[in-house]
Amino acid sequence: MLKRLWLVFAQVCTICVAILFTVSTLRPEWLARGSAGVAMVPAVPVIASSAPVSPSLPVAASGRPQANSYSEAAKRALPSIVKIATSAQRRTRNPLADDPTFQRFFGRQREEGNAQQLIGEGSGVIVRADGYILTNNHVVEGAQQIQVELTDKRVLPAKVIGIDPDSDLAVIKIEGADFPAITLADSQTLQVADVVLAIGNPFGVFGNTVTMGIVSALGRTQLSETNVFESFIQTDAAINQGNSGGALVNTNGDLVGINSSIFTRTGDFSGIGFAIPTALAKPIMEQLIASGEVKRGYLGVNLGTVTTEIAERLSLKDAKGAFVGAVLDGAPGSRAGLRVNDVIVEINGKATTDRTEAVNTIAMVAPEQTIPLKVVRQGELVELKVTLGTRPRAKR
Repeated sequence: MLKRLWLVFAQVCTICVAILFTVSTLRPEWLARGSAGVAMVPAVPVIASSAPVSPSLPVAASGRPQANSYSEAAKRALPSIVKIATSAQRRTRNPLADDPTFQRFFGRQREEGNAQQLIGEGSGVIVRADGYILTNNHVVEGAQQIQVELTDKRVLPAKVIGIDPDSDLAVIKIEGADFPAITLADSQTLQVADVVLAIGNPFGVFGNTVTMGIVSALGRTQLSETNVFESFIQTDAAINQGNSGGALVNTNGDLVGINSSIFTRTGDFSGIGFAIPTALAKPIMEQLIASGEVKRGYLGVNLGTVTTEIAERLSLKDAKGAFVGAVLDGAPGSRAGLRVNDVIVEINGKATTDRTEAVNTIAMVAPEQTIPLKVVRQGELVELKVTLGTRPRAKR
């Protein structure tokens, strides 16, 4: 009898242990309560959902997410960008007017020809609060009338202050005060792949258009048959007809370039546009505002690019600098002692890497200034001083 009771007791104990084990497996917090009856926090976090958690995005005052938005930069720059409309008249002459047979039947034509109205449109950038506007020379060259439309829809007449065909830059002016002038940044701080915005008036009808891209390359040259001084910013921000003279700005909304041209085989934008950097444009703009013209320093030598072959022939360490191919008699370079086969490596304290940089650096120095040069001559570094002349205008 006693043995049977012990057997029953053992079975009951086994059942109780099994129940407790099952309950503890399903709800472990039931066995882990503190003295106040509050569940303890698990040491290992419990994942409640397998869905990914989205990172929080910056939010503007409006409550709208602002990830990758450049709206603040655009807001800063847009009021400074203007539409430019130009007009001019030219007289066209009958090509048969000088033909003897034509004159026999119709007499000599006393009429000079028919008047033809030429209309042009482009963009510009207000650079001073008193109404000075920087644009391309090809936007306003030859214009007899210029109208400027601001972002507030005011339309004002403008006059040409000065043009510089050698760089394709021009300054015009509207009368008034307190215009929203843009901030000029140093384009020399740009790097390839920096984000930039192009702002202008594409096709003459889509004013205040903003496009985004990156800096594709820097220091592009030999792109134009008319530009003597080049060092273009290449960008894939969309630039179309009518954008000429408009702004290329950085992500702060500051001006880094003046949109000038595109490379295309179709006439439409193909992803390759060019802007004149502020490092080149600013000193030209300042001269045009001050005197209406640009005077550039002149060395009087023919410069070339140092190729690998030239570097090897002259025993140079690397293919850098500007190679002196000829020295004009009596020119400033000749008086300073420059010789054929010299390689200019530094101008006025600035290292010179190639011909284009040397030409641009000399041109940015005012005439009659005396500056130092460093040249490599037969493997030796030679220091010279040159008093620059005035560069003659390019013949067109």
